[in-house]
Amino acid sequence: MGSLSFNTFSPLDPQSFSEESKMVVDFIADYYKNVEKYPVQSQVDPGYLMHHCPDTAPYCPEPLETILKDVSDGIIPGLTHWQSPNFFGYFQANASTAGFLGEMLCTGLNVVGFNWIASPAATELESIVMDWVGKMLMLPPSFLFSGGGGGVLHGSTCEAIICSLAAARDKVLKKIGHHKITKLVVYGSDQTHSTLQKASKLVGIPASNFRSLPTSFSNDFALCPDDVRTAMEEDIGAGLVPLFLCATVGTTSSGAVDPLEALGHVAKDFKVWLHIDAAYAGSACICPEFRHHLNGVELAHSISMNPHKWLLTNMDCCCLWIKEPKLFVDSLSNAPEFLRNNASESKKVIDYKDWQIALSRRFRAIKVWVVIRRHGLDNLMFHIRSDVNLAKRFEAHVATDPRFEFVVPRRFALVCFRLRPREEGEGTELNSRLLMAVNGSGAAFMTHAVVGGIYIIRCAIGSTLTEIRHVDSLWKLIQEKAQLVLQEPAGCVGRKND
Repeated sequence: MGSLSFNTFSPLDPQSFSEESKMVVDFIADYYKNVEKYPVQSQVDPGYLMHHCPDTAPYCPEPLETILKDVSDGIIPGLTHWQSPNFFGYFQANASTAGFLGEMLCTGLNVVGFNWIASPAATELESIVMDWVGKMLMLPPSFLFSGGGGGVLHGSTCEAIICSLAAARDKVLKKIGHHKITKLVVYGSDQTHSTLQKASKLVGIPASNFRSLPTSFSNDFALCPDDVRTAMEEDIGAGLVPLFLCATVGTTSSGAVDPLEALGHVAKDFKVWLHIDAAYAGSACICPEFRHHLNGVELAHSISMNPHKWLLTNMDCCCLWIKEPKLFVDSLSNAPEFLRNNASESKKVIDYKDWQIALSRRFRAIKVWVVIRRHGLDNLMFHIRSDVNLAKRFEAHVATDPRFEFVVPRRFALVCFRLRPREEGEGTELNSRLLMAVNGSGAAFMTHAVVGGIYIIRCAIGSTLTEIRHVDSLWKLIQEKAQLVLQEPAGCVGRKND
């Protein structure tokens, strides 16, 4: 219950801040030491937490020890453990000591750098860090501040695409008239992340003007430039206006890579904004052997990637570069009286509020800055290559068992496979049961996708703590559960403790 205190209320006392922060750091360190002992996928039922929490908020303060005990007893069981070395689902959310330290600085300093004067260091460090990362990816100078472009740190790809799409929309509508917004068309593939469709809706593009172009096994589910050209020609013939094309480097379902250079030429021919979503695989492109996947980026208008996926930068962090920053400012800026100041009026500084949706913003740059400085490019490349090698090891395991097959080629550190169906039509049911058995065991966690109408199991390797032994144990577990699935009638493999 806590007890009523008659002492002066001091919510940011330096002494208690130091003592209690150390308690939390030790708690998290113990969590990382023991994380692989927990079931990777939470085994709780919906509504479980209501039984662990009172109906009303506490009136009196409670000791941190009590709160941390409640985290252990009530919160931890309800987590799917993304930092577990046995987490192979979705795409990973990397964490590192450096990322945590950077997040501590970001949270502890707690500045709100919406414009330059609100915290000059926050703005200037962000522009420096964005040029650093851009150079690590060998982006053309036109995307860097030093070359007339620029970059901004957002929280997610969704925000990055919304801002890019809004800028593209306003650029075109300024020429053809704002009343013609219902004529604008957005293009992606059936493998493009669903965030593109959400962004289109949010910026006012009619649902009927969203083109999800089909992909196929013939080109490993990459977006076909000829299909894009045909779709745009047909839309123009129908009196519509092609606006925005999103190409992907590392799709969520299968890790497919769209042909950027060919798509870039199509976009150029039709004067369409080309955005590159490299949320997952962009991080790999800091390694020279993967950089070719960005060939053609010089034809794009904007590109985004997420260091919080694969570059050891704790959530949240999305890098977005644009060739013409003025287009963001034109589309996203406003100037209420309470924000007016001489620095902004001089046009000599960046006000990042004009590069994003919200006014408030976090000091994410200090987190990226710490990560890059503590690890260095050399160790960041080592991290990427290690994960890819683990994926190759898992791929080799799958290849030795004739009961399994690959559905698409391995891309980066994502392996897509399935248990071969024994008869036509049972592939989805068979593999969904296998996945349920693996995840229900608590020993590992993977996710699925459907590509070309085929249900596949995705093994996405990239959690920071994952080692060879975890990959080998995953394969052993898959084999064991596959044997059960093949022996039992449909529906007999349960969710828990199989």
